[in-house]
Amino acid sequence: MKKILLVAALSVILGGCANTGTADKDAQITQDWPVERLYAEAQDELNSNNYTRAIKLYELLESRFPQGRFAQQAQLDTAYAYYKDEEQAKALAAIERFQRLHPQHPSMDYALYLKGLVLFNEDQSFLNRLASQDWSDRDPQANRDAYRAFAELIQRYPDSRYVPDATERMGKLVDALAGNEISIARYYARRGAYLAAAKRAQNILQNFRNTRFVEESLAIMVFSYQKMGRTQLADDTRRILAQNFPQSPFLEKEWSSEIIPWWRYWK
Repeated sequence: MKKILLVAALSVILGGCANTGTADKDAQITQDWPVERLYAEAQDELNSNNYTRAIKLYELLESRFPQGRFAQQAQLDTAYAYYKDEEQAKALAAIERFQRLHPQHPSMDYALYLKGLVLFNEDQSFLNRLASQDWSDRDPQANRDAYRAFAELIQRYPDSRYVPDATERMGKLVDALAGNEISIARYYARRGAYLAAAKRAQNILQNFRNTRFVEESLAIMVFSYQKMGRTQLADDTRRILAQNFPQSPFLEKEWSSEIIPWWRYWK
């Protein structure tokens, strides 16, 4: 056991030495380089997906040439490198540092856009679930934070070239937030928490009325009101459902005081 622990400890130490050696080597190799060459080398590493070395070179550049446009751009590129390397927390920290140091920088629109991207892709499987319409595992707070970043971009820089893509992503985020709400409403309805289910469905009608979940929200409200014995509310909501979605599958059954089997529509 002691031998195993010793080997593990040596591996950590040697690994740390190797990383330090690589860093020292980069520092030695580039010590006489002008800022332009150092930045170009970092860009080449970034474009080659060598994110760790790119970040190290950007750090060297900023430490040697702390003033000027190359240092400022290196800060942004560092954030992008962290984003591509799936280091979300480090990417956000780098962006926030850039915002703090250069609040009036002409590339601030890009910084906000990148912040939105980092938060949008906080869960790397999100886009796959987006395509499959599976919302249950997506953190709604990450959606809200990403939405706010994109919204700030659009508000402050309406003519930015990043606005069209940010707008499209905001639409997906709204859909995701509504999808999260509908999944919770389904959960409550299935388990007999009808008041909670109705409130979640109402929230979709109030805050996400332009999403594809309005129809099902109305159906959940009808079902929940019926189960709670609130017949008038159930009838009124069903009329709204019929007026707005006359071909809705939720209207296939004749309305009565009996339990309506909505469950077969809830996959």
